[in-house]
Amino acid sequence: MSKAPSVLTAGRPSARTTANKAATLASLSDTPMMRRVNFDLTAANHAKLKIYAARQGKSIKELLTAYVDQLPE
Repeated sequence: MSKAPSVLTAGRPSARTTANKAATLASLSDTPMMRRVNFDLTAANHAKLKIYAARQGKSIKELLTAYVDQLPE
């Protein structure tokens, strides 16, 4: 009794079916386009920001996002 050899395929598993692609595209349309922001801080300023965020019970991301949301357009 021997098994038939399995067929190996390359590529992303999610790209194999049209249904998966459609579901992914539909879920993306409800999400606002995001942009990544990177900048440098001194170690002292990073520690200060991290401590402040912890005392507020928020992450640095949550803290900075709330700040940017409050900026005038």
